[in-house]
Amino acid sequence: MPDMPVAPAANRPLADRLRPQSLDDVVGQEHLLGPSGMLRQMLARRTLPSLILWGGPGCGKTTIARLLARAATLRFEQISAVFSGVADLKKAFETADRIQKETGRGTLLFVDEIHRFNRAQQDGFLPYVERGTVVLIGATTENPSFALNGALLSRCQVLVLKRLDDDGLERLLQRAEAEAGRALPLDEAARLSLRAMADGDGRYLLNLVEQVQALPGDSILGPGDLASVVARRAALYDKDREEHYNLISALHKSLRGSDPDAALYWFARILEGGEDPRYIARRLTRFAAEDVGMADPGALPLATAAWESYERLGSPEGELALAQLVVHLATAPKSNAVYRAYNQARRLARETGSLGPPNHIRNASTRLMKEIGYGKGYEYDHDSEEGFSGQNYFPDGMERVSLYQPTDRGHEGDLRKILDRRAALRASRRP
Repeated sequence: MPDMPVAPAANRPLADRLRPQSLDDVVGQEHLLGPSGMLRQMLARRTLPSLILWGGPGCGKTTIARLLARAATLRFEQISAVFSGVADLKKAFETADRIQKETGRGTLLFVDEIHRFNRAQQDGFLPYVERGTVVLIGATTENPSFALNGALLSRCQVLVLKRLDDDGLERLLQRAEAEAGRALPLDEAARLSLRAMADGDGRYLLNLVEQVQALPGDSILGPGDLASVVARRAALYDKDREEHYNLISALHKSLRGSDPDAALYWFARILEGGEDPRYIARRLTRFAAEDVGMADPGALPLATAAWESYERLGSPEGELALAQLVVHLATAPKSNAVYRAYNQARRLARETGSLGPPNHIRNASTRLMKEIGYGKGYEYDHDSEEGFSGQNYFPDGMERVSLYQPTDRGHEGDLRKILDRRAALRASRRP
């Protein structure tokens, strides 16, 4: 791809004007670029393999790729999977091959948004990467395990780039102030709020800085004033991608860990990200059955009641019913004994095939059924001592299996005592 024309300095975005000119200038990513960082070690060994840089927006993927090419004395070429197709890839590879043959110089091919290429297009990289025609640096915001095919991943190392922390964002603010020759018109609280608005995205922070620098007047802004002139960055959340599952997992595990504060936080994060509350209600109902179970038998009807309350109230009032459910599930005693018992019962059902119930618990609805023994010997439990006959209800010839093992938590503690007592009675009445 030919180099794009460079805009005059006055018209270039601040993020471009402050783009680092060496790896030492990169803010953040010390785990890769620090003295013992992986990329530093690769450059010191003069071996730069093909890489996949995985990280959120504004964490430096493009900048690092450019600087790696410079440090490794490789020709840099950039394409975007959003705007490029097979013809562009073919041209890039042919150019890299020609230049290598003519000059001996290798090419670092940077592919932005590489996950947007389909599987067949990704396979097109393989022979050129294997031959060393290009050093491929792919950038992606998506989990490579899901977004890239295994053949390409086996030929690349995946490096995870971290979102910028508060110290890194502050360093960017200081560089912006040095470039402008004046401090930002913000008090300390507003400065902190500006960094929070960027949510770890350095490019977005510098875009916010440009908006603040363009404000007329010299008055110092507080957090409220700042919020009225610049927009907070939307939290990262994609209902069809990995972050969706990460946050749902965080909610589920916080509930399981009996932490109502963390559970409410993740619940709010998911809602603020735009998730349908009905999806959350379904997940909470499943949690009530799977992780609370019989330790608190009221959890499941409460879950369905909260779900119904949301349907009746709608947003935003209905979310409060779900929040109440979140707190109840987090503080309830936990047991997955029913979940485990059900899974074991399914395995047992598959293993035992079509064994029928014993005759004494079959329903004798006709004379023939009575004549062949259906219902014979059945003991009516309500007429038995303690309302428990202790009869066998498994198929004839099949050993009794103990599937449900209640815990000693919550209601199940009482259930365990009852079942232990019944097991003893069953044993005493066995012929």
